[in-house]
Amino acid sequence: MAATTPGLVCAHHHLYSALARGMPVRGPSPTTFRGILEQIWWRLDQELDLQMLEWSAKLAALEALASGTTTIIDHNETPGAIEGSLTVLEAACSEVGVRLVASYGVSDRHGAEGSRLGLEENRRFLAEGGRGMVGVHATFTCSDETLEAAAGLAEDHGVGVHVHLCEGPEDIEAPARLGHLTRPNWLLAHCVHLASAHHLQGTIVHNPASNLNNGVGYADPARFENPVALGTDGIGADMLDAFRLAYYLHRSTDPSATASTSWSWLARGWDLVPEARLDRVSWNYDPMEPDHLAFTTAVRPVEIEIEGEVVWRDHGPTRVDQAEVRAKASEQAKRLHDRL
Repeated sequence: MAATTPGLVCAHHHLYSALARGMPVRGPSPTTFRGILEQIWWRLDQELDLQMLEWSAKLAALEALASGTTTIIDHNETPGAIEGSLTVLEAACSEVGVRLVASYGVSDRHGAEGSRLGLEENRRFLAEGGRGMVGVHATFTCSDETLEAAAGLAEDHGVGVHVHLCEGPEDIEAPARLGHLTRPNWLLAHCVHLASAHHLQGTIVHNPASNLNNGVGYADPARFENPVALGTDGIGADMLDAFRLAYYLHRSTDPSATASTSWSWLARGWDLVPEARLDRVSWNYDPMEPDHLAFTTAVRPVEIEIEGEVVWRDHGPTRVDQAEVRAKASEQAKRLHDRL
């Protein structure tokens, strides 16, 4: 009999980024975090429209299921297509069969109107009953007034704020600006350059693959007293891979570290979205124990059941045509890359 676990949770994702693979980079390859943002991600997010976003989300949700991830906590940034974007993401994930906790990353990068529209999209989605948080891109791209407005909106709706925090040196002043605003239900993504002793409340979301890829450093999340969860920052949603990498990095700084610590970071996702505990994922490997999984690759789901419905069986989704999703996503990726 196959081993089973609850559905895995990706605590920080960017569904809009699934179409980025192979995108053209203008000029020399960036060598700083700010350069990566300006030459890659801020170029890409401006060109996305709602049709691209739909198929990017479907592809990302499909790949999440393929790795046993049933819940995605997403942070969307599509400044050229803000209005309705969270509903598009919700519908796309629902069609594939993945749970979504959505937010729009408010930013002043595009002026006062851009931040207003971002706040309004978060408000609209939450007011209409969407499962979500209030997103903030990062403190270094927001005024104090925008940060206050986002925190107030979250309080009004009884949810937390989902924010990039101290990912790179550009955001080093974030703790001083956010300390009086944070709450236990906030998600603080990255925290690479956050001091070990700080006064911020919330769950820190460790994104090891993204941090290595962007060359921003190692967050070393074991040093924090805050709860820690695991995310991918848009590099897929394979949470077993994220767990392994988090474990290896932890061992690189503390040879006494055990897999149970990194597994506790993965398990924090079930506290963030308790419904995922009720999902049933049957795997092609047994036992599904941290000390085994830390050294075992190619562990994949055989069957996934969410709320009594089988959404994955026999290497594919039951709700959508896998080949169609990949083909449509490829078409939208070409449209996006042509714009770039």
